[in-house]
Amino acid sequence: MGHRVVELEPIHGFAAETTAASVLVVTAHFGMPVSTTHIISSAIMGVGASKGVRGVRWGVARTILMAWVITLPATGILGAFTWVVLNALSTVLGLG
Repeated sequence: MGHRVVELEPIHGFAAETTAASVLVVTAHFGMPVSTTHIISSAIMGVGASKGVRGVRWGVARTILMAWVITLPATGILGAFTWVVLNALSTVLGLG
């Protein structure tokens, strides 16, 4: 994934992985639910951005960010729909 967003050399990969691991340790300590995929993606974009504005392929980054924005409401809607269907089904079958 990293090569699609930024040009990575081994030192950049090390920096991104170290940053992501540090963030994950802190969030785990406080019991915060986070997405490891989001964290490593952000760290990779951060490494690219450290090279300057042209260090990141913003078209790919934009696609990733849009997927993040769409994911939360989409899963909420899907969960609500699933609950409605299963609740109706349990009522019809006399299970609830």
